Amino acid sequence: MLRRRLIQALDLTAAQKQQAKTIFQQAKQSAQPIRQQLKQNREAFAAAVKANDTAHIQALASQQGTLMGQVAAIRGELMAKFYSSLTPDQRTKADQIQQKIQQKIQQRKLGSNG
Repeated sequence: MLRRRLIQALDLTAAQKQQAKTIFQQAKQSAQPIRQQLKQNREAFAAAVKANDTAHIQALASQQGTLMGQVAAIRGELMAKFYSSLTPDQRTKADQIQQKIQQKIQQRKLGSNG
């Protein structure tokens, strides 16, 4: 799991690990109802596609975008809280890890387009 590897790579103190655990748990709880709505929305979207209900497809797609935006906001807030708990050295290391992840994502995108 990425989160576990990140925590290990940053060599967090016991207090930081506990704080991170609390932050991640709170975010998971906040996102759970939205994730359930996303699941229901995807199921309804699939049914609308099969029924060729274009008006419903548009409404569900819009709703899906809103729900995904809410999940992204929760993730952003989570990472902001986590990042603020790091020392300057840990932040530098976290930035480097993030850059490597972004590079891998770009490479995958380029590889799938070629």
